[in-house]
Amino acid sequence: MNNFQYARANDVADAIRLLAADPGAKLIAGGTNLIDLMKENVERPSRLIDISRLPLRKVEETSDGSLRIGALVPNSDLAYHPLIEQRYPLLASAILAGASAQLRNMASVGGNLMQRTRCAYFYDTATPCNKRHPGSGCSAMDGLNRNHAILGTSAACIATNPSDMSVALAALDARVHIAGPSGERNIALTDFHRLPGDKPHVDTNLGTGEIITAIELPQRGFAQNYSYLKIRDRMSYAFALVSVAAALELEGNAISGARVALGGVAHKPWRSLEAEAALRGQAATPDHFSHAADLLLQGATARSHNGFKVELARRAIVRTLTQAANATPQSQAHKKIA
Repeated sequence: MNNFQYARANDVADAIRLLAADPGAKLIAGGTNLIDLMKENVERPSRLIDISRLPLRKVEETSDGSLRIGALVPNSDLAYHPLIEQRYPLLASAILAGASAQLRNMASVGGNLMQRTRCAYFYDTATPCNKRHPGSGCSAMDGLNRNHAILGTSAACIATNPSDMSVALAALDARVHIAGPSGERNIALTDFHRLPGDKPHVDTNLGTGEIITAIELPQRGFAQNYSYLKIRDRMSYAFALVSVAAALELEGNAISGARVALGGVAHKPWRSLEAEAALRGQAATPDHFSHAADLLLQGATARSHNGFKVELARRAIVRTLTQAANATPQSQAHKKIA
């Protein structure tokens, strides 16, 4: 691990000032991803700016009925918060599917959004990786790419985003509140993470010196007919091969509203407005769910070891939508237990 300086931010403005003063600095809250990256010499910050004591730990309703979640709220606290369980249980389910209880106790909401890919070549500094060293090449292209992306890839990178929480946030139309040298702004969660393009080393659209301050969820929470499915190699402490966050609004058996987002398949949570529009006004049947899956997976590109993901994702989408359509209070009760 390289030598680095340490500073503690007193408030958000102080954190922004410290970031602006040192381009090589990194923010640290729970540190559940950054410390691992530093141990492997993937990240070599010149300074760690401790933001763990900033006043960003509240979950509160806003005047328009939305919910504002501070960037430093621990994942465990958020999953079991009464307002999340009652109004946004899809988010609680996704969080509880991630990592381990110990890590969820430490990990923050903002840190979860900022975690980097778990591509083995990204972590292995002895191999070329465009995310670590732009222009050096992508070892996963012709290497072991079983866990890699099938959607939104580029010639430079086929890594996936590892976050479970982000998949549910994408489905729920969450917005990310940001503060920086130029003031405050907010953007849709679906616009926060980037596809790799020719700049795979840039994971998000967070600007220089900017910091996440909160996540905002709209009033509409899809609290009745929802499901989160995570398919992985083992039942705990494993990242998704494919994950699906699905939420429906039903009038009888007719779909009046639909949200579907995928994880484990792209550099960002994957959502298709076309697929969701195709579901609206249709009966909640496997045939219509299958058509939505086809639309979600348009343009999927398989590599030498991950071709199975296309059919796996298709089946997972149909299954998760079916579970959401058939959900009852009794069938959802287990999702509040970790």
